[in-house]
Amino acid sequence: MSSVVSYAIHDSVGVITIDNAPVNALSLNVRAGISTALKTAEHDESIAIVIACAGRTFIAGADITEFGKPPQHPTLPELLDQLDGHPKLTVAALHGTALGGGFETALSCHYRIALESAKVGLPEVKLGLLPGAGGTQRVPRLAGLEASINMMTTGNPVSAQLASTWSLVDRVVSGDLLDEAVRYAKTLVADQASHKQARAATFVLTQDDRDLLAKNRAQLLKKTRGENAPQRILSCIEAAADLEFDAGIIRERELFMECMADPQSAAMRHMFFAERAAAKVDGVDKNTPLVNVQHVGIIGAGTMGGGIAMCFAQAGFTVTLVDMSVEAVQAGVDKIAKNFAISIKRGRFTQTQVDAVMANITPSTHYEDLAEADLVIEAVFENLAIKQDVFRSLDSICKAGAILASNTSYQSIDDIASVTKRPEWVLGMHFFSPANVMKLLEVVKGAKSSLSVIATAMAIGKKIAKVPVLSGMCYGFIGNRMLRPYGREATLCLMEGATPAQIDGAMERWGMAMGPLAVGDLAGLDIGYKAREQLTDAQKGSPANYLVADRLVEAGRLGQKSGSGYYQYDPETRSRMDDPLVMEMVEQACQELGIERRPISDEEIIDRLTLALANEGAKILEEGIAQRASDIDVVYCYGYGFPRLKGGPMHNLEATGIGRGADRIRSFHDTLSADNWQLSKLLGDVAQGTSTLADFRHD
Repeated sequence: MSSVVSYAIHDSVGVITIDNAPVNALSLNVRAGISTALKTAEHDESIAIVIACAGRTFIAGADITEFGKPPQHPTLPELLDQLDGHPKLTVAALHGTALGGGFETALSCHYRIALESAKVGLPEVKLGLLPGAGGTQRVPRLAGLEASINMMTTGNPVSAQLASTWSLVDRVVSGDLLDEAVRYAKTLVADQASHKQARAATFVLTQDDRDLLAKNRAQLLKKTRGENAPQRILSCIEAAADLEFDAGIIRERELFMECMADPQSAAMRHMFFAERAAAKVDGVDKNTPLVNVQHVGIIGAGTMGGGIAMCFAQAGFTVTLVDMSVEAVQAGVDKIAKNFAISIKRGRFTQTQVDAVMANITPSTHYEDLAEADLVIEAVFENLAIKQDVFRSLDSICKAGAILASNTSYQSIDDIASVTKRPEWVLGMHFFSPANVMKLLEVVKGAKSSLSVIATAMAIGKKIAKVPVLSGMCYGFIGNRMLRPYGREATLCLMEGATPAQIDGAMERWGMAMGPLAVGDLAGLDIGYKAREQLTDAQKGSPANYLVADRLVEAGRLGQKSGSGYYQYDPETRSRMDDPLVMEMVEQACQELGIERRPISDEEIIDRLTLALANEGAKILEEGIAQRASDIDVVYCYGYGFPRLKGGPMHNLEATGIGRGADRIRSFHDTLSADNWQLSKLLGDVAQGTSTLADFRHD
């Protein structure tokens, strides 16, 4: 036995117990311990075997740190072969989550018993992988085609009850799981139940089934923006019908190794670790005291404030939503109720659940109702003077020890904090629109923000199901600061020779959720216009960067909300259409500025936009605004639609070659935006092999 696996006989049933905190991952010592226990059980007096786990969960997956390393025996497939062919009847006892290799282990047992609260799943697709230890061959044989597609191409866990309807779980129970599992195993033996192997079940595809597979291939290719793993999963499901089990396992292994070698999977695995690293704040240890936050105040009941209120109310916080008038705050509450009604219609919530969440929200028109709030988040108009007025009021009303946060996208947290007598209790909590959907939360530390307040904001971000990333103070923080050169290059490509459709099409085919000009139309071109009004001519830069955008706004073309921007929009479907008037405006602006248009390739567009992000990201690292390069990747994948299969702008730069990227940046000195392409010192150093982006830390 190993230190993390024990074996004992309980009432004539051999019980293998895995105790590998925190999630009982299938590391080498766990696999070796299970293998040893199975060998012991072959020759002892036990009549059956139960595999169970200590702690809060069944095996929640393979040990991801072993990915890409030479295999060590017993490998998981070797262990599951041993389990699958064991001479004694085997039962997996599931609680918590049985995921990935953990669920594949359970599927290799003859029977599965689960607590009502348990969930099972095969989430490998989220890492650009497929279940590689028999999951793609056993699940179809047990659950059929549609359930297999659903489970493996989404990667989402399902309840024990649903799994039981799919024949993936044999019994769902409440009470003491181990007692129930031992009793179940004894009953099965007494009833002379067969050793039910998933490998022996029959899986047949009709022509209608094959048509459904083909339909799913096309849908997934579009939905996942070109991810390869879902397509390979469908090929494995097809193999489960067309091949004998052992041959299907060989095919699964071939396609699994293709996934492992695929840059997409490397990028998605990078994001898996990046998300976890982003939650760690340098200088903050686990003993840093956190503020006890239960009551949250939100100022501003508009789109952002209402979305933020939804996040906190769903997480069980008491929320006071404040706006200037009864009409404004009621409109905000009505919008929240409307959003939840859509969720009910889609089956995400029941009316009872929504009623409970709405009960957490109290509307108000008085700041005084925030006197006892533990955290107050300001979400008013993006204007420094207005925000400072709000914080002056909060400083005089809120109790000592209350955290005051701004949802600002650009403004200085230090300038906002300066009007209070508690700057150490002030920071930024920058949500992304729509706040109830978007997962990113930029936590922005001011010069005087305390470590306790920062740590509390990061912890709260996780409680409300966000991915928090810490940013230092600069204009636009991490995400919006990088968005400026990205948007600038999109505009300059338009001025130099491209069309809106070419620019957006190139980026969307490359993998972005939306192209930059389409995003501008979606957000509203007037937002950037109003932001530029607060800048000096020097801060704005060359008129080539913004002249067309300004003229679109001045012509009433604000984007989707006005029916036109860079595109015309269908009033019902909001589908975008090219508009010749836009190109007339572009050509007129080019004539005024003396710009000679030329053909521009898709490759140039993609390089200019992605390298603009990466080069600015490197400057952000140099300045210590971001803690690590992977934090920047998290910001862009979760907040700006950067494709996870590319791993974020910094990972993408490293994956495609920093030397190549540095050379391309230098080559752009010949473009209209020559002054914008100043290679960051960090990228220059890394290109020369003197450091790496992943290892860089600001002194």
